[in-house]
Amino acid sequence: MNLSAIPLTTSSHLIDGKQIAEDIKAEIAAEVVTLKAAGAKVPHLAAILVGHDGGSETYVRNKVLACERVGFASTLLRYEDDISEAELLAKVDELNHDPEIDGFIVQLPLPAHISPQKVIEAIRPEKDVDGFHPMNLGRMVAGLPALLPATPSGIVELLSRQGIRTSGKHCVVIGRSNIVGTPVSILLAKNLDNANCTVTLCHSRTEKLAEICRTADIVVAAIGRPEFVTADMVRPGAVVIDVGTTRVADATKKSGYSLKGDVNFAEVAPLASAITPVPGGVGPMTIAMLLLNTLRAAKGEIYPRRLN
Repeated sequence: MNLSAIPLTTSSHLIDGKQIAEDIKAEIAAEVVTLKAAGAKVPHLAAILVGHDGGSETYVRNKVLACERVGFASTLLRYEDDISEAELLAKVDELNHDPEIDGFIVQLPLPAHISPQKVIEAIRPEKDVDGFHPMNLGRMVAGLPALLPATPSGIVELLSRQGIRTSGKHCVVIGRSNIVGTPVSILLAKNLDNANCTVTLCHSRTEKLAEICRTADIVVAAIGRPEFVTADMVRPGAVVIDVGTTRVADATKKSGYSLKGDVNFAEVAPLASAITPVPGGVGPMTIAMLLLNTLRAAKGEIYPRRLN
């Protein structure tokens, strides 16, 4: 996606998540060089992909390429969507006890016959580089060191590196999932230099949603509905962070689809002081923070390393 080709008003600023993610990866790559020079273990990230979901295929492929970019070792384990829950849990247990693997993810969504929560809870917290395990989420809430959820921490880092002031600002988060909405609302409310927001968490049952959104200095759209946030929901000058990535049929594209965010970009961009595009906004930051979690896991920063 050519970000410079997106039309914006002179008052709008496009937040280039791809470039910021590249900066983070360069920092990680430099640290990997230092680790190698010291004779330390090179971080190793593994990913389990079940089935052939198009979005998951693309996402996992990008993670493998990102590992190559920063000098990590990587392993991709593929399974058909008829794998049993017991078989998948057995593979998770195997990775838990593999000393070569510093962190791993099980790509979501999973087939309907497999409980994602069972799988998430089966991953050892110290190898949970997606940051979904209840132990990591609980430590995050308590303000303790944790492997933070990749997308929420990526959003906070994006705002920080973009120089967007958050302290004292009103942030409206649309969407209450355990993957993005709820954890990002917690992180943005923390008493930290790059947070300290007053946060309103909205969802499908929120009354007067548009009215609430118009009071926001920062809007984080993570509801999973393409182009849900429209111009009447955003006040002029607000910062808009679009987390959505929905594939929508598009006969004009070679792939047969377009990626749509949760924000109607054409309507909202002229109003926003800063806005993330889709693609090229939050997505690359998620991968960068996944790599950062893997580096921290490899170094034993959060949890003591186990031998098996």
